[in-house]
Amino acid sequence: MKETAAMTRMLAVLLLLCAAAVSAEQSEPERLPVYADGIAEGSYDIQVSSDSSMFRIVHARLTVQDGSMTAELTLGGKGYRSLFMGTGVQAAVGADGECPYSVAADGSYVYTVPVSAVNVPIPCTAYSIRRSTWYDHSIVFLAETLPQKSLLVTPFAPQPCGLKDGRYTIDVRLEGGSGRAAIASPARLRVKDGLAYADIAWSSSSYDYMKVNGTTYLPVIENGSAVFTVPVLAFDRDMPVIADTTAMSQSHEIVYYLTFDSGSARKMSGPAGAAWKAGAVVCVLLAVIGCVAVCVRRKRA
Repeated sequence: MKETAAMTRMLAVLLLLCAAAVSAEQSEPERLPVYADGIAEGSYDIQVSSDSSMFRIVHARLTVQDGSMTAELTLGGKGYRSLFMGTGVQAAVGADGECPYSVAADGSYVYTVPVSAVNVPIPCTAYSIRRSTWYDHSIVFLAETLPQKSLLVTPFAPQPCGLKDGRYTIDVRLEGGSGRAAIASPARLRVKDGLAYADIAWSSSSYDYMKVNGTTYLPVIENGSAVFTVPVLAFDRDMPVIADTTAMSQSHEIVYYLTFDSGSARKMSGPAGAAWKAGAVVCVLLAVIGCVAVCVRRKRA
């Protein structure tokens, strides 16, 4: 009996651990690829993950300039003559792009390599000085470790917002630009299938499009304001967007940052909320009637 009880407890612990692991995996947001046009020009420290503890990157600095990216990588040792951003087979046949090390002031080896994108695995092979051979690895530059204001896109795929489907209002803060522009807050928020969409109403009608993660959205004009319905890709942190204004002598794209306060979301009441509730009730009634009809037909059969 004691052995059975012990095995039962052990099984319960294992099940809890498995459930926790699955929950953690599910809560890990999906990373989206970010290319040079999604990061403001400049140089930034960035963290890089590696597929092997034997190939450890202790420091990395990403530079974005003229539509391309490079990175200075400092490894945790001095065992590699050069790096190649590709496979060992490609490097061994003499493909262009071998990146030899330079010696930093502290004696560490630094490799300057091209970066095609961040947030995605990139093949990176290293030439071992001692073994005279190429070793394949995979590295990921992590966009979330960049300064938030350097990102022009949101580096994660949208996740369920935790709100039930329906219509809400939510407080939203605008940053960026010259400071003269403003948006209406609270904003209207619509949640469908767990994903959120917001109506961003600008203080003028001079905005002819918005871009969110590279997708262009067009406005409708309401009471003299340009109003855009855009997806909410992040709550409680900066969500970068681009808005094109025609108020100047020529149209001009401006980077802004929206911050949606999840704690301020309130179910919409009044005509809009009532209309949505009525539609939901009708859908439920139709579903019930359909089920009843199916049951009646089965009984008659």
